[in-house]
Amino acid sequence: MNFKFILDPYYIGIFLQGLGMTILLAVLSVILGSLLGLIPAFMRLSKNKVLKYSATAYVEIIRGTPLLVQVLLIYSFVQMPVTLFIGIDLSSFIPGMLALLINSSAYVSEVIRGGILSVDRGQKEAALSLGLSDAQTMKRIVLPQAIKNIIPALGNEFVTMIKETSIFMYLGIAELMYSAVIVRSQTYLVKEAYIIVAILYFALTFPTSKLMAYIERRLKVSDAK
Repeated sequence: MNFKFILDPYYIGIFLQGLGMTILLAVLSVILGSLLGLIPAFMRLSKNKVLKYSATAYVEIIRGTPLLVQVLLIYSFVQMPVTLFIGIDLSSFIPGMLALLINSSAYVSEVIRGGILSVDRGQKEAALSLGLSDAQTMKRIVLPQAIKNIIPALGNEFVTMIKETSIFMYLGIAELMYSAVIVRSQTYLVKEAYIIVAILYFALTFPTSKLMAYIERRLKVSDAK
């Protein structure tokens, strides 16, 4: 195998650009997806059957269909003129990001719902008996504990999103997989290009997984005190 091409600043720049775009996509999808995921999570916990079943249908449909299908479907519906912003084609980036947010929100909503349900019901009843409203109880008592419980799961979602961003290659967004395609087409070194990309993905996901495992251990220690 010939890896000499990675010493060329031009190809290093291509991979670094793809790495940066992959990180940006993953961070945005998890942060914004978590905020968006609050909506179906609370809807599924609602006593209103219309809200509950609507949110359930949303989650099941998104989780039951491939991300690639969702990306291509939304891209076909959201038709935008080519608009460049700091080198990014927004006509591809926005539909792709929207699809990733919708996908992430469905999975994160289940994580949030599970975290809320994991809080002892007695604490909610105690807060209500002290005069707190349902909203105050959720904000001050339930959510802080639920967030603490779901941090490791959100970390796993971030790792998943790092890998899922490879789907953007089909939209022409210059993330890691697209970088590999460019390098492969210019150097004709197929195996080498994909090996480097695999290493870069691992360099992102492995430390993140270890960090989440460390945080989970720390949380367990604090709970035991």
